[in-house]
Amino acid sequence: MSGPSPLSAAGGLGGSVVHPLVAIDTATRRACIAIGDGLAVPLAMRSWHAGYRHGEELLAALDDLLRDSGVRLGDLGGVVAGTGPGAFTGLRVGLATAKGLAYGLGIPIIGVASTEGLAAASVEPGNHGDEPLDLAVLLPAGPHDRYLARYRRADGRAGTWEDVLGRGPELVPGGEPIEPLVAGAVLVAIDLPPGPGIPGEAVAAGTRAQERLGTALLSLGRAALDAGRAVDVAELVPGYVTLPRGIVEQVGTIEWSRDLR
Repeated sequence: MSGPSPLSAAGGLGGSVVHPLVAIDTATRRACIAIGDGLAVPLAMRSWHAGYRHGEELLAALDDLLRDSGVRLGDLGGVVAGTGPGAFTGLRVGLATAKGLAYGLGIPIIGVASTEGLAAASVEPGNHGDEPLDLAVLLPAGPHDRYLARYRRADGRAGTWEDVLGRGPELVPGGEPIEPLVAGAVLVAIDLPPGPGIPGEAVAAGTRAQERLGTALLSLGRAALDAGRAVDVAELVPGYVTLPRGIVEQVGTIEWSRDLR
């Protein structure tokens, strides 16, 4: 492919070059990838029901997206990775791909909690508003439990969110009522059917959020990159909703080796 990418030659603030970002999220059953500068509508975006086939489909979808957007790998200025929480297999596929791109291309990587991206994506485009907005993102954690994350748009600026709980998503054991935990918030249900405490409008809001997640991740990633919040590729870790089958939780640390042998 010849010629400059659509964004690599664009003038940013003060005439500086604005390089495109790629956003990847595989935390839910619906994978998404997007390419854009995080300031305007993405150049290209794809969201599809991956189920548990993230490993089979992600790289091919990324190759198609690069071709559709007219962006070359060498034009990318950063990678935005959704860090979950999410299922083990899908999430590690996305994180491994994001880390491989960042490490191989020598570009920054930004981690964004998938729940924060989904909260931002659940707001209608252009709805900046002036009033505080509380959102509760609910997603499955195994067959019975749930993960709940609460976010607040306190200052009326779209894309600026505060963690209401102050500690990220928390586990809600199966059988515990959802209603008291989401009181006063707009519920966004991800990969969950309607049921007790989960009305149909919450499921519909979750579907819309998943479809728009790529745009939200690019915006959040651009803000983080501009604020100097890129992280070392070795320090970016995912949040799993459940451990892999047969793995027992233990206390300790995991270190990433730079030895390529």
